[in-house]
Amino acid sequence: MNREEQLLKKRILDLANLCCQRDIPSYTDFLNLNEQTVFHSLERELPPVRFVLTGGYEPAERKIVCFLPSYEEETMELPISILEVKPVNARFAEALTHRDYLGALMNLGIERSMLGDIVINEDGCFIFCLDRMSEYISNELRQVKHTAVFCQCVPAMSCQVEQKYEEIRGSIASPRLDNVLAMVYHSSRTKIVPYIQGEKVFVNGRLVTSPSLQLKGGEIVSVRGIGKFQFTGTENETKKGRIFVSARKYC
Repeated sequence: MNREEQLLKKRILDLANLCCQRDIPSYTDFLNLNEQTVFHSLERELPPVRFVLTGGYEPAERKIVCFLPSYEEETMELPISILEVKPVNARFAEALTHRDYLGALMNLGIERSMLGDIVINEDGCFIFCLDRMSEYISNELRQVKHTAVFCQCVPAMSCQVEQKYEEIRGSIASPRLDNVLAMVYHSSRTKIVPYIQGEKVFVNGRLVTSPSLQLKGGEIVSVRGIGKFQFTGTENETKKGRIFVSARKYC
């Protein structure tokens, strides 16, 4: 574990102890997949305190850990704001990408840990951020690349995050991680295994380095440099003993 990971571990434990001892809510900044793995590695070291790991919407990749006091339910209001960004004039807007929006936010001097996922849609994007950053971003984000934009905070109920995905089905010998990855990404196990052994594969936010891990229906698999998909599960078995499985690869 490097120095950054050690500092993160200490920070998480301090927040958990704060919640446990003073019975007040506490939460981390947004954690990437590697940082979430650090969190999962120390779950057994946490004091007796409840927590929620969330990014503001169901399939979020970047998430915060919220430690809950005894008087709060898991449905408590979380310290995450949702910002909707749209071009001022859609007719003259550029085709903006995730990188364009992130670059505009970085140019405002915002640390990446203050920001969750940036979800692109047909009209613009939704930005998930910590509450304390929402007003600053709303006031200052006026241009993305060469496109003038306006930004406003919206309630969760009006945030329609539609994850586009491609349905993939195929037959494999077993629902091992390497088999499923090879099927989803139309590759071979030989080419896929280096991603797993190179610590680039995460299942439900946890780093996985074993190609033989048996995937379960509903699990979210993220592969650094390739993409993300949901393994939807096994179906029927062929006469030759192979298993039909399906997955939703996010576009």
